[in-house]
Amino acid sequence: MVDSTTPQRRWSAPCPNCGAPVEFASSASASAICSFCRSTLLREGEALRKIGQSAELFADHSPLQLQARGRHAGADFTLVGRLQLRYEGGVWNEWHALFDSGKSGWLSEDNGAYVFAFDAPLSEPAPASHTLVVGAQQVLAGQGWRVASLTLVTLGAAEGELPRPPLPKAGEFLLADLRNSQDEVGTLDYLSEPPQWSVGRAVRLADLAMSGLREDSEATLASRAMACPSCGAALEPKLGMTKSMVCGQCHAVVDISGGAGADLEHYAQANGMEPQIPLGRTGTLALQPNGKPLYWQVVGYQERCDLPAPGDDDEQTFWREYLLYNRMEGFAFLVDTEEGWSLVRPLTGVPKPAGGSDVEWQGRRFKQRWQYAAKTTYVLGEFYWRVQREDRVQVGDYESPQELLSSERSSNEVTWSLGRKLDASEVATGFRLAPERGAALARDAGALSSGGGVLRTIVIVAVLILVLIPLLRACASDDCQSYKNAYGEASAEYQQCRRSSSGSGVRPGYTGGSWGGSGSSGGGHK
Repeated sequence: MVDSTTPQRRWSAPCPNCGAPVEFASSASASAICSFCRSTLLREGEALRKIGQSAELFADHSPLQLQARGRHAGADFTLVGRLQLRYEGGVWNEWHALFDSGKSGWLSEDNGAYVFAFDAPLSEPAPASHTLVVGAQQVLAGQGWRVASLTLVTLGAAEGELPRPPLPKAGEFLLADLRNSQDEVGTLDYLSEPPQWSVGRAVRLADLAMSGLREDSEATLASRAMACPSCGAALEPKLGMTKSMVCGQCHAVVDISGGAGADLEHYAQANGMEPQIPLGRTGTLALQPNGKPLYWQVVGYQERCDLPAPGDDDEQTFWREYLLYNRMEGFAFLVDTEEGWSLVRPLTGVPKPAGGSDVEWQGRRFKQRWQYAAKTTYVLGEFYWRVQREDRVQVGDYESPQELLSSERSSNEVTWSLGRKLDASEVATGFRLAPERGAALARDAGALSSGGGVLRTIVIVAVLILVLIPLLRACASDDCQSYKNAYGEASAEYQQCRRSSSGSGVRPGYTGGSWGGSGSSGGGHK
């Protein structure tokens, strides 16, 4: 009896370089990588021809691996090949998914989550790469798109069976990601001529009913242990996709995107606040109101602030974000601001204009509230993007009664994120925080104007001051005059600002502004 999980037709031939058998599951596959000698092989009739040599794969410890199986849109597939692409901020994978019907697709990493995409024809010529502008509108395949990111990449390595040759000596080429209001992501791959066009949607590994995943993906991370280049303490990443982490001893930010054998770039940072939710703590939060609670682990923490324009009389705002991880869901951000808490995740698509400065997302209207520049001043833990010093973004915040939208724009990327508001008690209960921390968790601005009494107001203001003073360390270096005017020249707030006037900030990728968000410092499928 034939096993239903086994492909019905396979073809194999000896590798012309080493003689090892190279097997194809699809008659349509044009290329494969020999698993023994890593020769890149082109299929020509009943023979194979060597056209190059693939580099060794970067050990990223993804839970995905060759021969893992799943089900998408009612059809079964097997992961039979992988492209590993490199860019300035690190590495990401494009997995070749071969369906039992013979159809090919791509399961790609995207901002800490996954996208399932399929190659598609273009009825019109693709735009020249030099004409694309981040944030601009583009009409392709009869639809309106927004250019979300422009990323220069190289092919780092490949393995398994591929629908077209990987061209390992192609050098650097452009990948352009475009997104639309139907929650789709389109990719123009300028490696070939004409460019290859594909369209996909976000997926959850849990919904793909995956089997054959690498169960030991996290256990094998001990092989990535390395010494901090600043103080020599051991750095032991807990996540396979970590590209930056903070030394627990000296708090230096270390770029580990190149692996344990690379020359580790790093920079020092001043101490910030201790997170109210400890790193490593596991808690439960639902992505949607009244939804199923999911387990999340706190893996990263960052302090952020806005940057008032010169002459702007608005008070500076500070907030904190916790990077949460769930093995099957990917990443989310738990955001702590003066106005309360929110749980935020990136969008695959982009909202559409809704008149004036408002936007619409899936039939829901969001009013624009703020536009401002922002940066991050302090980080702890691990991050799936490359943390860099003094990165800054332009942020737009939008809101509806219960939801929040945010856009962040850097020089090569625009990202949108969507979140829901949380009550402080939900955070405290979900992460099992001590009752005495409740006052600090509930320090939202609404309580100051709710008529709760003078004593209550004084207590909450005191908590606010105690929490925010350490945040002034780096952000307030942009302008201390407002604190002098508000509190006086002898005040602790103004003196703290003056002492911190030489501080510098970092902004790890694009993280959704005061509503929080996510990102990977470079857009596209990363």
